[in-house]
Amino acid sequence: MSDPIFGRVLTAMVTPMSPDGEVDLDRAAELATRLVDVQGNDSLLVNGTTGESPTTTDEEKSALVRAVRQAVGDRAQVIAGVGTNDTRHTVALARQAERAGADGLLVVTPYYSKPSQDGLVGHFTTVADATDLPVMLYDIPGRTGTAIAPETFIRLAEHPRIVAVKDAKGKVVESAQVMAATDLSYYSGDDAITPALLSLGAVGVIGTSTHFTGRSMHQLVDHYLAGRREEGLAVYRQILPVLTGVFAAQGVVMVKAGLAHQGFGVGGVRAPLVPATRSQAETFAAVLDAAGL
Repeated sequence: MSDPIFGRVLTAMVTPMSPDGEVDLDRAAELATRLVDVQGNDSLLVNGTTGESPTTTDEEKSALVRAVRQAVGDRAQVIAGVGTNDTRHTVALARQAERAGADGLLVVTPYYSKPSQDGLVGHFTTVADATDLPVMLYDIPGRTGTAIAPETFIRLAEHPRIVAVKDAKGKVVESAQVMAATDLSYYSGDDAITPALLSLGAVGVIGTSTHFTGRSMHQLVDHYLAGRREEGLAVYRQILPVLTGVFAAQGVVMVKAGLAHQGFGVGGVRAPLVPATRSQAETFAAVLDAAGL
């Protein structure tokens, strides 16, 4: 089985911050290198929600893509999150990401304004038409307020540059319907549900816990896709406390606490987020230690 365009295991990378709250590009480059060379990621997603995209500027987003691109070279692909609730702004971010060296785009459903399904088709098509980069759609209605309907995915799959889906909707039957009707590459956007989606035809995962579990998650994916369900399930059960523990608070909050525990600090978070409490950090540290991470 050939690998999909973005590979099998991707991490939604956190954005390192300096003590004064500025984006730390040097540390971002070091983290990107760690995720690829130590954790075995095939691609990195920068400027996603886990990268604190709601509170980074357009200029910071471009600089992050350039820094990560330079750090990983041709060892991994760089996917840039460009989604907003404004089609014109999303187009501008998409073109900016292309100029900065991104290999692909992640486009989330426009949030808060709750567009119709026809509005979603118009939005995603306009963004896909704006560059030559392949596009991954991000379906996460718990954050955006609007789900992408199966029939909408089927319509959008006709676009030659809309090639993949980050699925964090949690409705596996709908996901199975779209996978059966299209050639879209489905990625689990919820770490703990990855085996369920793989069993239905998904090709990999875009994780948060993969800051720590990248190698193990690659084993899990490889086992499932090769038909070694029991071996994959054994890996899954070993790392399951990490897959769930990373969401004890906002994913970015727990990742930054976990990296600090591992001796690889990446700074704090920008308001309105707040750092992990001492109890949250200690609990997650114990989970990482128990998993041998």
